[in-house]
Amino acid sequence: MSRKVYLDSQSTTPVLPEVFEAMRPFFTEAFGSTSSLHQHGLHARDALVKAREQVARFINAESPDDIIFTSDGTESANLAIKGVAQANHRRGNHFIVSAIEHPAVLNSIEFLEKQGFVCTKVPVNSEGMVNPEDVRRAITEKTILIAVHHVNHDIGTIEPIKEIGAIATERGVPLYVDAEASAGWLPVDVRELGAGLLSFSPHKFYGPKGVGILYRHRTTRLAPTIHGGVQENGRRAGTENIPAIVGAGAACEIAGRELQSRIAHTATLQKRLWDGLKRVIPHLKLNGPEPGPNRISTNLNVSPEFVEGEGVLLLCDMNGVAIASGTACVSKALKISHVLAAIGLDAGLAQAAVILSLGKDNTNEDIDYAVETIAKVVKKLRGMSVTWDEFQKGNVPSVIKSRA
Repeated sequence: MSRKVYLDSQSTTPVLPEVFEAMRPFFTEAFGSTSSLHQHGLHARDALVKAREQVARFINAESPDDIIFTSDGTESANLAIKGVAQANHRRGNHFIVSAIEHPAVLNSIEFLEKQGFVCTKVPVNSEGMVNPEDVRRAITEKTILIAVHHVNHDIGTIEPIKEIGAIATERGVPLYVDAEASAGWLPVDVRELGAGLLSFSPHKFYGPKGVGILYRHRTTRLAPTIHGGVQENGRRAGTENIPAIVGAGAACEIAGRELQSRIAHTATLQKRLWDGLKRVIPHLKLNGPEPGPNRISTNLNVSPEFVEGEGVLLLCDMNGVAIASGTACVSKALKISHVLAAIGLDAGLAQAAVILSLGKDNTNEDIDYAVETIAKVVKKLRGMSVTWDEFQKGNVPSVIKSRA
């Protein structure tokens, strides 16, 4: 039986045993609602207060009251974007976003554009980096929010958020930071980043699904998008998911404690993985920055030329290696990532892209097996490719240089 290697930690991670144990009582004997006045409700409220404090410490928020619990990262992004729009529509109607934001952000903006809001999409360079001066130039008197993610979900680029945050503060415009790909894997300090809003999901770093975090600085105007009761200080109605919220707090506390060791471990594995892949696979393109200070240590996005990423993913899965594809299957056609399009990647390479994302439990042996497996899969797929055959005959050019 083949080895099982999980290289899709950017999508989700398993719940840590310590996190699961912290959650367990709140499914059974500690099942109360925070809205109840009896002892069962008091116990649930105490757990909610503790989790809010844990999350606030994790991101260095000024107060636990700055933390809003939601159902997931997508809801947090929707609340940040639409909540600011509703709270500030009399002041202005202009958003600034990077061209490579997550679909939860871009689709929320698209929804608002149909209601009369306007948006400037700031371009990125070939490595997916935003130029802070482009953000500065895009600000108008009608700008009500700047949205730039901390780390790109596709290509791992670490954005210059501190510089963008300084510009936002200088111009009096709140900055929303999507930290889905960075929280638990990079230091996230909302004060240092200058964030008025920041969101992330604990399931990306060994917490549970079903809970998201939205940090809101007390000066950032935000209207609720879900209406009902007064939960979350009136900003997000609905009975709180206490087991998941407790798990979120525990995952944040553990991640804060282990952060530096997780970074060091994944950075070592990332180098081993990239060195191994480029050694054994000719005509391989790294998308995004080289491993180092401009790229998060958990991500590699690579394009083996003359194959399709979906095929690589499926054959790798059959051989025990779980990875993600840089393309989406839409209407039976391969649609390339808007991120890869924005960095100007050749369409063929964009369709070939796969995302390999590391976790704290991956080992050197996992990496070596993954390198061996991916190389075999690419060789097999190229053996069935007419384009590869034509390339071998010299009839089709390569758009990248061979490392063979």
